Parts: sequence; C-alpha cells; structure tokens
Amino acid sequence: MSVPPLFRRMVDDASVLPPGGSTLRHAVADHRTHHAAWYADMVGPLLVPAADLDDLRGVPDPADPLAIGLVGELPVVRARLAKWARGTPAGLDGADLAQIEVPVAKRGEDPIPGLTALLELARAWPTLPVFAEIPLTWGLSSALDALTEARATGLRVAAKFRTGGLAAELFPTPMELAAVICACRERDLPFKLTSGLHHAIRHGDPDTGLTHHGFLNVLVGALAAADGGEVVEVAQVLGGTDPVPLIEAVRPRRHEERPMWISFGSTSIDDPVRDLSRLSLIHPAPH
Repeated sequence: MSVPPLFRRMVDDASVLPPGGSTLRHAVADHRTHHAAWYADMVGPLLVPAADLDDLRGVPDPADPLAIGLVGELPVVRARLAKWARGTPAGLDGADLAQIEVPVAKRGEDPIPGLTALLELARAWPTLPVFAEIPLTWGLSSALDALTEARATGLRVAAKFRTGGLAAELFPTPMELAAVICACRERDLPFKLTSGLHHAIRHGDPDTGLTHHGFLNVLVGALAAADGGEVVEVAQVLGGTDPVPLIEAVRPRRHEERPMWISFGSTSIDDPVRDLSRLSLIHPAPH
C-alpha cells in the first residue's frame, strides 16, 4: 500500500495560492500528474481562488473530472456559488466543487457576524463541505461553539486555522496551536490548517528567521489529543524537532484513519511527499 490511511487526502493542492503563484493552467496539469502518481491517495482537491475562477474556463476535462475547492471572501464565494446553482458554468464542465473555504474575520475582529453569514450559505448548500477560517484570537471559543452547534444540525461545516504566513504573529506558538486542537477535540469538531506547513518536522527558516510548524508534529499532536492528551502534552509534541519520536509515534498507527485533522493546504505537493518518503513513512508499492 503506497499511502496508508493515516496520510490519505492529507494535502490539498494550494499551488495557485500565495506564495506558490502557479497559473491555473499549469496548476491543473501538475495536479493531474499528482493524481496519476503512486502517492495520489495523499492528495486532496485543487484549491482555486474564487475571484480567479473564470481563468479556469476551458481547462477542466469533462472526461477526467477535476475536484476543486473555492477559497476566498464570502461575497465572492457566494456569487460564484449562485452561478453554480444554475448549473455548471460554461467552460467549467469537468470541474467538481469539493469544498469552500472562507475567512470569517480579520485578527482582532469578532468572528461571529462573519461566521453567521457563512452558516447561512452553508444551509443553502447542505451537501458541500464548508471550512470557516477563524483567527486564533479573541472570540475563538464562541466561534468554535457556533460551528459545533451547526454541525449538530447536520451541516458539513468545520474549522480552519492559519499556522503561518508572512509575519510572526501569524504563526501560533506550540501552546496556542495545542490549545485549539484540544478545544476541537472537546467539541468533536474537525479542522484543517493552512500556510506554513512546508515540511514534516518543525524547523526554522534561515531566510525569514521564522519557525515553522511541522505537519508530522501536527499529526502526532492530533493523535495525542484524540487519545485524551492534555494541552501541555500536545504542545510538547508540536514543539519537538527530533524526528525519531514522531516517526515512532506514527509508524504503528499508519493504517488508522486520521483523527480530527482533515487536511492542510500546501503550495508544493512534492515537499510533503519527499519528506514522508525520506522518513520511510510512505513509499511506492512494489510491482
């Protein structure tokens, strides 16, 4: 088995989004290459800025459907979905909507008004997975409670958190990220992450001086939280830079389903594949 269940659909293709910046035409071609590769089961949908959706016209192949996720501000996403509600827009035959991702507030703003508006849209599209990007600042607990209540009514909504960016304040500390993972665990609320998760192990970027979370750290942290681990225990996992204990924690559980953590967006699919291969956690199946 090339990609064990623990890693399946773990990485959404964010190559079009900053800082990737690939054109949609090139991104679609590369995305199809990934889905034809031995690690295809690890790759989720292609994330497309909602504002740039028209640039995708004529690119998808109806004979080989392309799963896309729309990412953007609520008014733009709402307008795109309104056109989709009338049937697949011209030139987008072969593009299947897999999910939408919408930020509900800026840092320091009350997330509830934006989340309330997003939940109204989710009710109009009850079968479409919806991710609400919530800042890890004031109002977080209330927003998580609102999402939990919405899920209890049957809506396919989940949380999304930013774990990096171009400024230090966009990188949550291990303790902050551990706290939100455990908060989701307490609410039985799935989540996805975005930005900054370029490599498997926590590391410093010599160009920016910023310390990036490792996606393998996050995976082991999610496993620890699902097993009942406390915030401090999860934070210790997130802050670790030694790959050995992370590999040892993951290896015997590769055939389990991934708990809580749905996926993360990466501007490079090759990097996570390369890191997990180097750590001998995935490999091509023998012929």
